[in-house]
Amino acid sequence: MKGILIAVEGLDGSGKSTQVYLLKRWLELSDIKVFFTEWNSSLVVKKATKRGKKSNLLTPTTFSLIHCTDFADRYERQILPLLHAGYIVLCDRYIYTAFARDAVRSCGRGWLRRVYGFAVPPNITFFFQVPLQTALNRILSGRPQLKYHEAGMDLNLSHDPYESFAIFQESINNEYASMVDEFDFVVMDGTKPIQQLQDEVRGVVAEKIDLNAYRRRTRS
Repeated sequence: MKGILIAVEGLDGSGKSTQVYLLKRWLELSDIKVFFTEWNSSLVVKKATKRGKKSNLLTPTTFSLIHCTDFADRYERQILPLLHAGYIVLCDRYIYTAFARDAVRSCGRGWLRRVYGFAVPPNITFFFQVPLQTALNRILSGRPQLKYHEAGMDLNLSHDPYESFAIFQESINNEYASMVDEFDFVVMDGTKPIQQLQDEVRGVVAEKIDLNAYRRRTRS
């Protein structure tokens, strides 16, 4: 494929979404052909996901397969065609989100890797690493109420949604940590100032990718 795939991963509150947005804007302003997609955003699956969550009908396997269907739809309609067309595709979360979250929900790690086996590995995967408490503080300070599945309440970790969320996120963080070497994550310190971290992200991208090859036009 002619294009480049860049994914960002990390806990909620790690700063990954801010960083990938800033990266997108930098590439756009540099006349780079770039496309952005985010986790769990397929319109085809959205209604079914919402209905299942609302009625608490989703088993861990069903929950995992719905997210996989969502990803497969975006992969086939957006990610893969644009990679073939020579774009830099930015993904706010990729298959590793499923590997982490669904493993915590007791889906087999080997099974998850087979289910998502159709997806090409990213050229670069940034993992934004922050202390668990930092991530929790960032999320909970701006979130008056946690959603049922977001807090991991379906796992019966605690009757208190905030305690459940903390336990859930800690387990997810452990899964991410176990994947760093397996999938060659580029680990970034998410506690650094936003602009300093963005400069480091841009540095990695510029070092690993010939950005001139993806410009819409040649600058004079």
